[in-house]
Amino acid sequence: MVLLAALVAAVVATLRAGDNRSDPGRLLVGYAIAWALFAAGVWAVRKAPARAATFLVLAGSAAVALAGLAASPRTSDDMYRYAWDGRVQAAGISPYAYPPAAPQLAHLRDDWLFPTSGSCDGWGLRRADGGVCVRINRPTVETIYPPVAEGWFLGVHALSPPGSRHKPLQVGGAVLAFGTTAALLVVLRRRGDPQRAAGWAALWGWCPAVPFEAVNNGHIDTLGVLLTVLALGTATAGARRGALLGAAIAVKLLPVLALPGALSGQRGARRIGTVTAAAVAAVALAYLPYVMASGTGVLGYLPGYLNEEGYEPGDVRRFALLRLILPDSAAEIVAIALLALTALFVWWRGDPARPWRGALLLTGMTLLLFSPNYPWYSLLVVALVALDGRWEWLAITLAGTVLYLAGRLLPGFPLQAWAYGAAAVTVVLGACLRGVKARRAGDLR
Repeated sequence: MVLLAALVAAVVATLRAGDNRSDPGRLLVGYAIAWALFAAGVWAVRKAPARAATFLVLAGSAAVALAGLAASPRTSDDMYRYAWDGRVQAAGISPYAYPPAAPQLAHLRDDWLFPTSGSCDGWGLRRADGGVCVRINRPTVETIYPPVAEGWFLGVHALSPPGSRHKPLQVGGAVLAFGTTAALLVVLRRRGDPQRAAGWAALWGWCPAVPFEAVNNGHIDTLGVLLTVLALGTATAGARRGALLGAAIAVKLLPVLALPGALSGQRGARRIGTVTAAAVAAVALAYLPYVMASGTGVLGYLPGYLNEEGYEPGDVRRFALLRLILPDSAAEIVAIALLALTALFVWWRGDPARPWRGALLLTGMTLLLFSPNYPWYSLLVVALVALDGRWEWLAITLAGTVLYLAGRLLPGFPLQAWAYGAAAVTVVLGACLRGVKARRAGDLR
């Protein structure tokens, strides 16, 4: 309980310390303290009796999630686009029809998302065409979010009291985060080891990435994470699993990497076709009402965003680790080949009783190879780690966090390669240690 209370206090103090532009160093120190307390807490809860451990994990997950409500968004302004998309839909307009700065939407603007006073130079503020001050990033392009995400934005907006601003989206993130903890406990307890189930579920419920990214920044990725956990953990390899996974893909595209894991060990064309067809159908049905409203415009700025995420000119680029040993022209080809081989291995050799294991391997490999600058991309990895217990993959979340916060502190330093290189080494060492432990256990038998 002491470690858990300290973790909650560290999260609150870190969120109140400032934002990633004004004082990234203090944030980085706060994150480091929170991660150290998280590691100690997970280690300690493993020794508690099963019932007490389950209570602690649930209570701790709720407390850690609520801690994320301590301040307005601190490191990402994506939430402001979520709020705007919900408002636009509530007015009966497709979110894919116009960018926020479009004059057709001027009647929906307010002083929160479009401040009319001040210098427009605070955190999250920028000037759009025509001199309009706006909190929303990329205000001159249409939204990039898929339809299930847009449905969530609309639902939150509909339930939000007037003038509540960012809080409803943060509360929604807390609900999704806690719901994911509960879902993980259900799935893990079904495997017959309640004590281990609690310890593994804490890998998600108490992970600092959850209050910082899922709650404080309110990233919609958390909805996709919950749907993926339900798909892999509560459904067999059939239409239900495919539909849940399709819904997750229609939140954020990243859960598509869980599809080979969902098909682990499946050889029959009928079962493979059922899962895949259900996933495709779920995505298509989610898009249908928006296609009717916006036509091909439903892709919004998504193609441009994917092209733009090169990532940025300078120190942060795709395939950072491969570029250390390969020419730039070959890095992308090798990355695609490695991911294709990994997907094939997961499908052919994966354990159908543990579909999350293959999903973790492919998702983790993808993030290692692409080395993204955004730590919230790895929220799915955190949940898959909780399902499988392979803690070493959490190093990917740490790598993204360090890169995101410390990049401006170390200009010119190859931080991307160092951060993700350390994560790759941690993953390999963890796998080796687990292999040695398994062999020793086999010898003792």
